[in-house]
Amino acid sequence: MFETFRKEEPKEYNNHNGRSHFGETMQLEGDIRSTGSLDLAGLINGNVYVSEVTIADTGSVRGHIEAKTIEINGHIEGKVSADSVIVGKNAVIKGDIFFKDTLKTEEGADIDGYIKRTNTGETSTDEDIAIEEIVDRENSESMKPKIVPVVHHKEAV
Repeated sequence: MFETFRKEEPKEYNNHNGRSHFGETMQLEGDIRSTGSLDLAGLINGNVYVSEVTIADTGSVRGHIEAKTIEINGHIEGKVSADSVIVGKNAVIKGDIFFKDTLKTEEGADIDGYIKRTNTGETSTDEDIAIEEIVDRENSESMKPKIVPVVHHKEAV
């Protein structure tokens, strides 16, 4: 007459490789952290730390973004750091971009900031060092005032 109820195991909701969608009508005040990927079409006022992020034309971030791969088609106001960065033609970026492996930009993108390739973990080769020394030497030479001798010619009488 009495049935034994079996207790079901809780479902596992942690999908570490999942892709999340942040829609156009959404707005968030605060940071986002995820080991997965994010498709962003809304507004985030905070920092984004994810594995991969794609910012749609309608997407906007006011804060720093760190990811392995970042594709930007919308607006960013803050620092961008990634191994690979793709900047679309509709992108507007007001902040510095730091990339490790690749940077691709389409014609029409608006970038107001510093772009720098970060250290890939490799040590500098002798050729890299020599090039840096040559560049430094050329820059320092061009900064020195040049002295030009003045030659007076006597007129023939």
